[in-house]
Amino acid sequence: MTEKPHFIDAESAAHPGWRSWALSDPTRFNTLLGPMLYRVDADMVRVRITPEHRHSNLQDNVHGGALLGFIDVALFAAARGFGVIETGTAVTLDLNTQFIAAGRIGEPIEAQVELLKETGRLLFLRGLVVQGTAKIAAFSGTIRKPSKS
Repeated sequence: MTEKPHFIDAESAAHPGWRSWALSDPTRFNTLLGPMLYRVDADMVRVRITPEHRHSNLQDNVHGGALLGFIDVALFAAARGFGVIETGTAVTLDLNTQFIAAGRIGEPIEAQVELLKETGRLLFLRGLVVQGTAKIAAFSGTIRKPSKS
């Protein structure tokens, strides 16, 4: 019996040069963020979503919790883009975020992720969340890669 892959990673027909990245199980948390795209640009992976009303706070901006969830998932999409995590279950060890400005609903936001270092079991990443020319948040995080077994 062949095991179903956890993620669906495919060229995006609607967004040339981008790949769609989603869990194969639509009942998991990641699907709350909506459709996710990623693109590898030299030493950076760009991960994008378009926040919807369900991601808003009472000020009609992107809710901080939705932004944190997006950043966390973007770390894993970026690790996939860098080719350092292919399959299996990895975990976030830490995630540090500085909110800089409010994000607007209905306009794409993008996490621009850089891989600082890879060790045998760890990935050290950092980046910015931007919306157009506005910087929304800065972040850094550490991921523990899945076991080889």
